[in-house]
Amino acid sequence: MSPIVFFTLMSVFLFLGMIVCLEVGRFVGRRKLQTDPAGAKSGVGTVEGAIFALLGLLIAFTFSGAATRFQERRQLVVEEANAIGTAYLRIDLVDSGRQPALRELFRSYVDARLEVYRRTEPSTQADLSACSELQTRIWQQAVAACQAESSPAPATLFLSALNEMFDITTTRAAAARMHPPGIIFAMLCILSLGSALLAGYGMAEAKRPSWLHILAFSAITAGTVYVICDIEFPRLGLVRVDKIDQLLIDVRAGMK
Repeated sequence: MSPIVFFTLMSVFLFLGMIVCLEVGRFVGRRKLQTDPAGAKSGVGTVEGAIFALLGLLIAFTFSGAATRFQERRQLVVEEANAIGTAYLRIDLVDSGRQPALRELFRSYVDARLEVYRRTEPSTQADLSACSELQTRIWQQAVAACQAESSPAPATLFLSALNEMFDITTTRAAAARMHPPGIIFAMLCILSLGSALLAGYGMAEAKRPSWLHILAFSAITAGTVYVICDIEFPRLGLVRVDKIDQLLIDVRAGMK
């Protein structure tokens, strides 16, 4: 199951679960008011405040972490585009007879990288293998071209640019796999349900439930959890980094 499908279903069930918990809380609260009107609210405010504060902190930190990782992934696209562009320009440092073959390999390499980002997991394994193969071929030809040079300076500049171009692929792959532990999302759901239960208990004095408040509280909380999950997978859901890939497309277009 795709992560974004899983998180969509999780948010829907969280929304429905919170409505149920609100009603259960109201039911328990009304029973408590009938049996012990004086003690029904004793100490409840302290517990409610602690639970809601913990939920708010967890949502804030989780959202902040997801937003930070999203920006880092966007920045890595910029860094890869710069690294490829620099390495491509430094092909001019090697023997002119070897340049056409290297430039063609670079074009194929950028096409393969773009194909990786156009697709979603797990469809990318073949494309990743193609990228690795092209990296090997580029490196072999670059080493051969640099060994033919009489001066080591051009070779050093070109090979260092290639190293940076190849290293950024590992960095991006690692960044794509960096997500909070699953227990964080489990805690978000449990705290949301617990908060709904307490909120329902606090609404027990009302003769009729306020469905506006019930639906708004459930929808906003479940929607926030979904957005956090969506940001964590920026190539699968609504929040995406696809537009920043235009930088790589521009680099490819400039490879004449």
